[in-house]
Amino acid sequence: MSNSVPKEEGLDHSLNLLREGYLYILNRRQSFHSDVFETRLLGKKAICMGGKEAADIFYDNSKFKRQGVAPNRVAETLFGKNGVQSLDGDAHKHRKEMFMSIMTPKRLEKLNEIVAKEWEMALYKWQRMDEIELYEETLEIMCRTACEWAGVPVEEKDMKKLAHDLRAMFESATAIGPAHWAGRHARNQVEKWMGNIIDEVRGGKLNPEEGTALYTFAWHHDLEGNLLDTKIASVEVINILRPIVAISVYINFSTLAVHHYPEEREKLKSGDRKIAQMFVQEVRRFYPFFPFAAAEVKEDFTWKDYTFEKGTLTLLDLYGTNHDINIWGNPEVFQPSRFENWDGSPFSFIPQGGGDYYLGHRCAGEWVTIEIMKVSLDFLVNKMTYDIPEQDLSYSKVSIPSLPKSNFIMKNVQRL
Repeated sequence: MSNSVPKEEGLDHSLNLLREGYLYILNRRQSFHSDVFETRLLGKKAICMGGKEAADIFYDNSKFKRQGVAPNRVAETLFGKNGVQSLDGDAHKHRKEMFMSIMTPKRLEKLNEIVAKEWEMALYKWQRMDEIELYEETLEIMCRTACEWAGVPVEEKDMKKLAHDLRAMFESATAIGPAHWAGRHARNQVEKWMGNIIDEVRGGKLNPEEGTALYTFAWHHDLEGNLLDTKIASVEVINILRPIVAISVYINFSTLAVHHYPEEREKLKSGDRKIAQMFVQEVRRFYPFFPFAAAEVKEDFTWKDYTFEKGTLTLLDLYGTNHDINIWGNPEVFQPSRFENWDGSPFSFIPQGGGDYYLGHRCAGEWVTIEIMKVSLDFLVNKMTYDIPEQDLSYSKVSIPSLPKSNFIMKNVQRL
């Protein structure tokens, strides 16, 4: 029975993955009627899998490793080199604890205050503008929020450029040609700037508030008792800033959902926190964000009568698991109420990875994402009015990241 899973015929399917984007793995899981299949990517054998059981296996640190797995183009743009995403074992656990130490209730409360302040400032500006391109505006809102919360000082004249550079990092990871090189250049520039800031903190020229990411990461010691290398510390602070800026994608999809599902908007007007929580979770489940996660088989093992061979690249279908009919019933229906009785499984709902926050590779910033989305949603529904002119609000399931094609245009914005 060993190796009795479907195999996609052909020499290489990398181009198919790029052409089909978020649906590449899900399409084949459905056509093969299997949650695991074998294919070839970048000229090598690869395994693709999805679903709750697959996620459970994928986040088993005894079976998979992350170090050296991410393609160089991803490390050079999205993650940065030697960041927490690339670590395994005790080194990963120790670095992850550094991230989780800033996710305290007090710090998250501070985050909510900052986000609300930034939305208020944005609304004041928008009321004097003829037209708002929401994605462009939320990138700056999120960049300001991220820098203040992380304790990173940025001059006003540099904020738009920083937002643009952080955006380039997550928009260019799967791009080719000039767009990809622009992402690499942006990362190099921001890492150099952040490295100077880290040096200023360690040299006593800059004193960020204790508990912020800048303070915590600048003074973090590795397992050998040494301060993190300046470049690595820079990468990790950026691993706070960049994902917060990327929440702009979710905010735009939240706005799209509010527009497309007016009955849900009416429920949100009540201000009920549980209703807002369910809505945010359904946005994160329903709309595309990360398509898949990658790892490498650590040692040979067998699962579902298939032998996973050491060193084999394995992709977990994040989008497809969140759209798995066996988990979610009618996955293509936007239905926030489905989270009313959700069991909280760390493997069935994985928009930002699965498993345990402290021991696994689930995104440390997931709580940050949810809090920012809830504050932003409250402003969109209960604290402002706006008109939505004719525009193309469709979105692609191929482009990564995906967004409404018009970047969501608003007019006549007014503060309630």
